[in-house]
Amino acid sequence: MTDLITASPDSPSVLARPRPRRRRSRGWRNALIGWSFILPNLIGFVAITLVPVLAMFALSFASWDGYNPPSWVGLKNFRRLFKDDASMTALWNTLYYAVGYVPLTMLAALGLALLLNRKMRGVAFFRAVAFFPYITSLVAVAIVWNMLFNPQFGPVNQFLGWFGVHGPGWTTSTTWAMPAVIVTSVWRDMGYYMILFLAGLQAIPKELYEAAEVDGTNAWQRFRAVTVPGLRPTSFLVLILLTVQAFKVFDLIYVMTQGGPGDATLVLAQQIYQTGIVDGQYGYASAISVLLFALVLVLTLIQFWFNGRRERK
Repeated sequence: MTDLITASPDSPSVLARPRPRRRRSRGWRNALIGWSFILPNLIGFVAITLVPVLAMFALSFASWDGYNPPSWVGLKNFRRLFKDDASMTALWNTLYYAVGYVPLTMLAALGLALLLNRKMRGVAFFRAVAFFPYITSLVAVAIVWNMLFNPQFGPVNQFLGWFGVHGPGWTTSTTWAMPAVIVTSVWRDMGYYMILFLAGLQAIPKELYEAAEVDGTNAWQRFRAVTVPGLRPTSFLVLILLTVQAFKVFDLIYVMTQGGPGDATLVLAQQIYQTGIVDGQYGYASAISVLLFALVLVLTLIQFWFNGRRERK
């Protein structure tokens, strides 16, 4: 109080202190700069993601062909969904694909990461080779693997023939089409998740391995006691990403088998496309989308709950 009374307006302490009006203008300027950075992304999120998602929930309770005004039908679309054989087949095939794709991709990516985390000549080249399928054109991948799985001239069946095994029809067989698609998906995506596991492996302190070696542990014991706990955050992230990826698979299956033969590889994403875009039943397609959304949400919440429980132990 004494300083405020005795200090003159021209004293250095008063001149150095910013005036309230100047502080407010600086705050507005900082706020405008911040909004200029996030506003384009926010507008894009609202226009491309949030509004369509809200419209999907609303249309799931309506009947709409895209031309006439939508009409309210209540739960009719959902009752139809659980009585529709094609949608139930698509649901089963999606679960089948996820059960095969997620663990196989995790194991293949982790194996590649462990192999390429060592100091050896040309390791950067081999890492690039492992990552290359992920950036390759999806159409090219589907065509090449269709040629490999060709029942008569494909190298896969020729290789099996060397051991006296008669190879199946693969993509032309209702039994083997989905395993063929899963193998192709694993081959294409394992390089991307290998990069994530490599980052996780290189974040584990080397002192832990050195201490384990001093204790006389072998390689398997070090993997269980040091590598697996050290990779837990990375494994959790990879598991979440793979689960979401598995349930929204569409493009590879559409190019490779188009859901066939029959409905052997028909998945929920393709059923949504067929019902909504091709047949123009946007209300029913929205109901299938809500089912797909609920499945992914429930599985993700279970994974978060399970991971949190393990971390609390």
